[in-house]
Amino acid sequence: MFGYVTRRVLSAIPIALIAVTACFFILRLAPGGPFDGERALPPVTLANLRAHYNLDLPLIQQYFIYVGRLLQGDFGPSMVYNDFTVAEMLWIGLPFTLMLGLTAFVIGTIVGLVAGAISAVNQNKLPDYVLVMLVMVGLVVPNFLMAAILQLVFGVYLDWFPAGGWQSGSLAHLVLPVTVLVLPHAGRTARLMRGSMIEVLGTNYIRTARAKGLGQRLILARHAIKPALLPVVSYLGPGLSYLLTGSLVVEQVFALPGIGKYFISAALNRDYGLVLGTTILYMFIILAVNLLVDIIYAWLDPKVRYS
Repeated sequence: MFGYVTRRVLSAIPIALIAVTACFFILRLAPGGPFDGERALPPVTLANLRAHYNLDLPLIQQYFIYVGRLLQGDFGPSMVYNDFTVAEMLWIGLPFTLMLGLTAFVIGTIVGLVAGAISAVNQNKLPDYVLVMLVMVGLVVPNFLMAAILQLVFGVYLDWFPAGGWQSGSLAHLVLPVTVLVLPHAGRTARLMRGSMIEVLGTNYIRTARAKGLGQRLILARHAIKPALLPVVSYLGPGLSYLLTGSLVVEQVFALPGIGKYFISAALNRDYGLVLGTTILYMFIILAVNLLVDIIYAWLDPKVRYS
């Protein structure tokens, strides 16, 4: 197992370097810049600003300066917010974004697993039809549209939950944004769990267990759930990635104090440092989550770690 984990960590290093390089050059080669406003700056002021942020240097030299800082844990300065560095701004917004994304991830995974298992056990019966219909609603409605619908119905007409904003420690402010994130994640998890569980319940060793007189609950607990979890576990890494990236839009729609607020503002203002810092931070989180999922997958299926 230790060798498998080491190989996975080492394989993530070139992936991270390629992703950082691609993000840096795509952003820098795009038209426009952080100081191209509607009102042009005086040439002397513009030249001083470009020299201060090293934008007057050749692009390849800027790249090596950025990578050198990144290796020391320095995401560089923000070109719009002068009072904070990129690392300080990410540190302010990251706890809320992680709390929102992980809460939705845990709830969505549990709901999806239970719904998928119930649907598989009751295949082609009324509970299966109802759950499949609910799952499809969560999958086909985009996040931003679902957020607007929930804000209008539960925030404005019924006035059950706040339609936006945030008060520290208020769970009511989290209900609608977490629901928006939970629905698609629970839907994908439920579909995977349903298909995998139906396949497992049709295998020969499950038929043998039934022939021996074992009850349905015992068969599910001992023989069906663990193998049925394999495709679900392989999805959880990308699933958490979808949640964290999707939370950027949800935070903006509900005016929540996460990284999404800074990222959207930085993208509109062409703040190179903050956009790159946010993207790279998300990339490292996604790599770490995928590594964790691969380790769990290897634990569930020992054949993987020896391949």
